[in-house]
Order: sequence, then structure tokens, then C-alpha cells
Amino acid sequence: MTQIFDNPADFADEALDGFVAANRGYVARVDGGVVRSTEVPAGQVALVVGGGSGHYPAFAGLVGPGLAGASACGNMFASPAAGQVYRVAKAANAGGGVLLSYGNYAGDVLHFGQAQLRLNAEGIETRTVLVTDDIASAPLDQIEKRRGIAGDLTVFKIAGAAAEAGLDLDGVERLAVRTNYRTRSLGVAFDGCTLPGADAPLFSVPAGQMSLGLGIHGEPGISEHPMPTASELAELLVTKLLADKPHDAGSRVVAIVNGLGTVKYDELFLLFGKIEKLLLAAGLTVVEPECGELVTSLDMSGLSLTLLWLDDELEQYWAAPADTPAFRKGSMAPRAARQLAAADAEVTSDVERPTTAAADLGRQAAAMLRQVRDVVVEHEDELGRLDAIAGDGDHGIGMRRGVDAAVAAAEQAAANDAGASAARVLTSAGEAWSERAGGTSGALWGSAVIAAGLSLGNRESYSGEDAAAVITAFVGAITELGKADPGDKTMVDALLPFRDTFLTAFDGGASVAEALAAAAAAARAAADATAKLRPLKGRARPLAEKSLGHPDPGAISFALIAARISAHTDSRLAHPEPAQQGAQA
Repeated sequence: MTQIFDNPADFADEALDGFVAANRGYVARVDGGVVRSTEVPAGQVALVVGGGSGHYPAFAGLVGPGLAGASACGNMFASPAAGQVYRVAKAANAGGGVLLSYGNYAGDVLHFGQAQLRLNAEGIETRTVLVTDDIASAPLDQIEKRRGIAGDLTVFKIAGAAAEAGLDLDGVERLAVRTNYRTRSLGVAFDGCTLPGADAPLFSVPAGQMSLGLGIHGEPGISEHPMPTASELAELLVTKLLADKPHDAGSRVVAIVNGLGTVKYDELFLLFGKIEKLLLAAGLTVVEPECGELVTSLDMSGLSLTLLWLDDELEQYWAAPADTPAFRKGSMAPRAARQLAAADAEVTSDVERPTTAAADLGRQAAAMLRQVRDVVVEHEDELGRLDAIAGDGDHGIGMRRGVDAAVAAAEQAAANDAGASAARVLTSAGEAWSERAGGTSGALWGSAVIAAGLSLGNRESYSGEDAAAVITAFVGAITELGKADPGDKTMVDALLPFRDTFLTAFDGGASVAEALAAAAAAARAAADATAKLRPLKGRARPLAEKSLGHPDPGAISFALIAARISAHTDSRLAHPEPAQQGAQA
């Protein structure tokens, strides 16, 4: 387990700072990640990779000539926030456009997607290629649903080499798409990994057993098997990957044996030797293989095998030189250092002086967020344990990071003499929540809190109807962004009953407090009922059987928050009289 740290919550940031200090000839720190510290030719496509921390040398270790132009770096096993991706890509852009590439995880898709929209809106042409190499996470006919694991390296390497060779954005994207389609990976684990500061691993493998089909975020595998010999393990991995080969596969392959954290090089080499013999016996030629730690998962005891079926063009770019802190191939001429310009500062849109009613509501919003923080802190460990059953175990700590940042931002916004409108308070809080928490929940909660604030605006008075508008906006932001449906086993399964119950009760004449109480009860009942569902979205989807019998952590956290908000809502919040509206709504 990880033992060297001061505050576990600062682990990812401090590790990244140290990585930059040790590699200043390659990378420079920017807000949200790292970019190349050396000159980049004008007009070159910027390959921006990224994801959660804890996977070194992915992702920051792959930044340098011939490979990535920059890496957006999230917290431990959590995607970087949209703002981080935006700032990193803006700093990396050299005028040739941006290609975003990352593993196919819900939080990364949300945050990188938001950043892509913003970059394109500003005239920086930006595309995305998802890495979907893990054969255990979906069948071949649903390849677009597969998650990205060690196949990140093949996609990043070939796309980076194409950019270095001067191909335009169309050309780099085309090669990245083809590389991804022709890449297959499968992983195994012998024991789980432990997040910094945690006292237990995210999952455990029974003695004498091996977990098959694991991810790289601390997710357990999809099945357990008796511990094989090295020869049996090589046979298992090779057989399953060859059975899943692309339709246009040739006979030349890159083979990558990737250690996930604690399986040491001697063991990896031993296994690689057996794998190579099997590949040769299958009529394949192994081209420029890799064997070592390339995409890790903290201290996980495990490994993966990746195969990339080459064609002439892909082989050219796989063999091209690269020079990064963690991956070097061939020889490249030294590059001069460059001056980096910071990304444009964020602009606050709500600069108007708040009305008395809006300022009062802003203070109430900050107080309500403090209640949300208290309930998250109270249940942080419980939510983490629940998430670890079929996920990566970070839901509790992610919610904690997000709400801590949201409260700090809300209090800062409301601290000036005139106060701040509810719109300003909640927008600041939502942006901070998304930025600090990362992951799927960070994107969803941040966007929803912002939407709630925007629905309130900066008006002269408010009524109970505004509470209904806030709830509708909050729910709408999550359903539109997350694309989840009822029954998918997500927060939506508790969110929609909450909204529908509130609106029905309020429209029927109940006060806001009464409607909230009924809605919170409905949310809790619906959250508990998710134990009967199989997940159809997110990281838990490949582990549906493990999830059965346990409620969804996102639904439970929402239900807990709804109950706390209901308990601390002023019972006077009925349909207020006009003269009272400013203070009571």
C-alpha cells in the first residue's frame, strides 16, 4: 500500500509536482496537468491524453516528442475535470488542432467532451478518439462499449508519431481510430490495490485464485479462477485475444506485457517468453514488443497482455522515435525549451450586484451546501465501500473532494459585503465541485449545481415555484449530460422519483418542506431498490453479477443528501405571500 504522503487528499497533486521537478527537460506544469516543455513546430497537431492519476507512466510519463503533447491529470483514479482538460489543451495547442484520446470511462467521456465543446466553440478544432481495447468489458459486437486499459499506449504512440511526422488532424485521427480498432487487451490480478490513506485494498482475491478481466481503476475482475502456472496463464491470455482479433488482422503484431504495479520485471519477462512462443506457433511475427510497467494501477498485483495487429502504415509509426520521461524509442535530436503562455483566465459571468432577495438566497444556498458536506463526510467511508463492490471505490472520497471545494467556493462568493446572488454562489460551487472531484459524479453534480443556480438568477423576489424550477433544472442537467435511463442502476433511479414526487406533492398544495420530505422518502426507497438491478452504465457494468444485491452508490449518496436537505428546510416554506418572498423562498 502507498505509505509516503502527508495528506492523502493532496497525493495526486503533490506526486505530479514531484514528477515535473524530476523531468523539467520534458514537461512543464500547467493548471490541470503537464505539457511539453520543449519547442513544438507551429501547426503541429496536439495530442492531449489523460485520465486519473495512479497509472504511471500513463499518462504524464508519455508526454514528449514523438508521443503526447500534453496530459490532463485527474485525482486518483478519477477523470480530470472539464476545466482542467480545457486549460491543458489550450496550452498544448500549436495551431494544428487538438486530438483528445483517453480510455472509455464515463467520467472521462463527460469531462473531455465538455472541454471539446468549449475548445471548438473558441475556434480550436478538437476531435476525440476513445481507447476501447479491453475484451473483458464488452463483446466484440459492442466494441464501442469496451473500456481502455493498456491499449492506451498503442493508440497514443501511433497518433503521437503521426503528429510528429506532420500529418494534419484528419490524418492523425484516422490512424488513431485504426490503431484502436486493431488493439486488444486482457488483464488479470492476484490482489487489489490500495488508495493512499486507505486501510484496505479496493478488492481482494482469495488465496490461490486469480481474477480475470480486471480494469485499471481498482475494479475487480469479472470472474475468479484457480491460480495458473505461467504456461497456463500465457495460454489463457493468448487464446482469448486471438479469438477476438480484428476482421482485417494480418500476421504481424506488437505484443505488450504490462505490469500493473507489483508484479516485477523478472516475472513479466518469464511470462513474455512463453507468450512469444505461443504467438510464433500461431503463425504471427512479433514486432518491436514492450515488456514492463506501462499502464499501472497503483500497487495492484496483476498484469495484462495487449496485441496490436499491424499494417504497413501502423508499423511505420509504431517504430518511429519517441522521447518521453517513461517511453523512449530510437533517437531524437534535442529540443530547445519553450515559453508557455497560460490559458485564458476564467471569466465570471455574474458580475451584477445582487438584489436583497438574491443575496439572502445566496447565503441560504451556501448554508445548504454545508449541510450537504456534513452528510457526505458522515457517510464517506460507507459510500466508498459500496462503490468498491463493483467499481473502483472512490465514490466517497470523490464526493468529499467535490463538496469540500463547492462549500469553499460558495463561501468565498458570498463573503463580500453585498453578498452574492444564489446564481453566483451555486455557479461558483458547481464549477469547483466538477474541478476538484473529477470522475462521473463530479461532472454530474457540478453541472447540476450550476444549472440550479442559473435557474434562480438574480431576481427581486422568489416564491415556492422557484424550488420546483431548481429541482427540474438540477435533474435535467444530470439526465441530459449522463444519458442514463431509469433501470440503468445509476443516480437517475433515485433522482427521477425525487423530482416526480416533489412536483406532484407541491402541485397538490403541499409546502416546499412537505414536498421535499415526500420526495426524499421516495428517493431513498428508489435508491434501496437499485440493489435488485444490474448496472447498464459506468464502470460497474462489466461486473453486473457482483453488483446484484447491493444498491448503487450514486443513488444512495443522492438519497442521503436529499434527506439532509429536507430535514434542514425551513418548515415555513409554503407558497409564501408576496411580501415575504424575498426572505423565505
